[in-house]
Amino acid sequence: MPLNIPGILVPFHLLKNPRLIIPHVTVKDIRQIDFLALRNAGYRGAVFDKDNCLTIPYKDALVPQLEDAWKECREAFGEGNVIIVSNSAGTKFDAGGIQAESVSYHLSVPVLRHDTLKPGYSCIASIRAYFSSLRVPIPDDELVIVGDRIFTDVIMANRMRSGFASSSSDTPARARIGGPLAIWTNGVWQKESMMMRWAEKRLLDVVRKWARHGETSSVGTNIFVRELPSPEPRKTGSALTKLLDMMR
Repeated sequence: MPLNIPGILVPFHLLKNPRLIIPHVTVKDIRQIDFLALRNAGYRGAVFDKDNCLTIPYKDALVPQLEDAWKECREAFGEGNVIIVSNSAGTKFDAGGIQAESVSYHLSVPVLRHDTLKPGYSCIASIRAYFSSLRVPIPDDELVIVGDRIFTDVIMANRMRSGFASSSSDTPARARIGGPLAIWTNGVWQKESMMMRWAEKRLLDVVRKWARHGETSSVGTNIFVRELPSPEPRKTGSALTKLLDMMR
């Protein structure tokens, strides 16, 4: 993984505005996201991280358990309105864009090409340029940004807020946020950077307590979260398996 200078500088920004690390929605994985509810609320585009959000780290194929949710997402927002923004695929460290092409092939959505890593402002500019170039442009407040890392994905989403959000409880959640909806997936498909994840979570807990800020209640975003699907029952084809099940 290349050195992430924008990520290293994040703690200095947090000294000024610690609320940047607070996501609007927290889920275990994308199966808990109600994409149709997001679409009905006025969200028209989505930005996803790759590793441990959609794929196993350093792999390009979708985690099999996410197939139905990923299909629902792409159908809800439409072709070209869902993109992958990774700190590996599509960056200047992705020689010839080979990994970006592979990820795009496996996930059936475009991979953003960008030179600055998340949560850098140049990366934000590249995201805005992409969505502005669409046949029907998508502004920041109609975007959903989903990722498993607080210091990159969540902070990047919150840096895109306009600062002119409405504080009235009568206005819809999207208007009160005033920018992209930040969704943090706190499940891990494969253990990676666990010490950093622990530090991010601890800091988030401290900031939430300091800010007296509920996880989702202040902006009414709980309507976008649903229960995880129940695990499929284990098949018990053999007589031995049936006998073991009866003995439990």
